[in-house]
Amino acid sequence: MSVAAELPREAATQVAVVDRTEALDSIFQPDCAAAVWYRGLAPEFEAWIESLAAWHLPEGRLVLQANRIEDAVAQVCDMANMPHSTHRDWLISDIAGLGNRFAVLMGVDHIRLRLERVSDNACSKFHIDTMTARLVCTYRGTGTQYGVVNGLPEPDSITTTPTGSPLLLKGHLWPDAPPLQFKHRSPPIKGSGETRLLLVLDPGEE
Repeated sequence: MSVAAELPREAATQVAVVDRTEALDSIFQPDCAAAVWYRGLAPEFEAWIESLAAWHLPEGRLVLQANRIEDAVAQVCDMANMPHSTHRDWLISDIAGLGNRFAVLMGVDHIRLRLERVSDNACSKFHIDTMTARLVCTYRGTGTQYGVVNGLPEPDSITTTPTGSPLLLKGHLWPDAPPLQFKHRSPPIKGSGETRLLLVLDPGEE
């Protein structure tokens, strides 16, 4: 069964499921509210990042040119004393790759990059972001959740983005009105003992 076929019917009509980062440009389709690159993380990477204490997960907010992401994220990892390894190198390279792709898609020179440790219910209400578009990727823990609300506070069916899968979302400021019934949230994890590592990319020039 394809990944797209596993999505709830209403969500599947508004979410482009792609198999590579280049195909995230599906977001420009008029009836597309979001594009998600379904991919699995290497089991060795998952085991490594889950083994780290929460305070060794990188955290920071940066506004920078896309070609400076790799060095900047490496510095943030140093500040968290994240141990050096091939897995850390992959994480830094992957964030840089997503940042560069996002900058090209949005046609901007600068991006806003946020790496965040999340252990509570921040942004746990379904919403649409007040910006052109946003890319989120959860490297550790439960991924971003989304669904079609049909005028209700919450969707009937909630889809959880797989860990490691980048999700590109249209916001309120997208030039063509996005499907406003499609909303997303951070998963409610307060009290679970889980600490997520979340990457958020926004255009640096709105």
